[in-house]
Amino acid sequence: MPTGQTPSPLSTPRRSIPFWIACGFGLGLIPKAPGTWGSLLGIPAAWGIQLLPGLGWQVAGLGALALLGVAVCAKSVRLLGGVDDPGCIVFDEVVGMAATFLMFDSMRPVTIVAAFVLFRIFDVLKPSPAREVEHLAHGWGIMADDLVAAVYANLSLHLIGWLAASGLPEVAALL
Repeated sequence: MPTGQTPSPLSTPRRSIPFWIACGFGLGLIPKAPGTWGSLLGIPAAWGIQLLPGLGWQVAGLGALALLGVAVCAKSVRLLGGVDDPGCIVFDEVVGMAATFLMFDSMRPVTIVAAFVLFRIFDVLKPSPAREVEHLAHGWGIMADDLVAAVYANLSLHLIGWLAASGLPEVAALL
């Protein structure tokens, strides 16, 4: 196979549990926009994290999910021949989307849609330092750039909420 080309995920041993977790239980194998599909799986993950009692436990749960992600993504990259951040690996989007909801009390439909759109925008654009941390080794870079995108999306959502609470009818109408 030519250098820089991603091997087919279908050639990966299907019995690899880390591969299936990293691929979002198959969502990453959808040919069109696998990262978007993987991000959708982050919504129930966020809901589960919100069920944990208090911010400390929620951060710990998210941290555990991120560490699991580093491990399964690193293992899957090795299974795929060492290709950096192959498109079929979407567990980073799952964790990033879940992180986007950190410190939100509810998951109203409008908040879910806004969080999803903002996270996808920041994940695709990769504003600094997302592009820089993407190059970290052993699964860390795969996870880190999505966590940076999640921070941007989370802060944007909080800003929108603050503007709405400040009495700006244009913003309040969106929420």
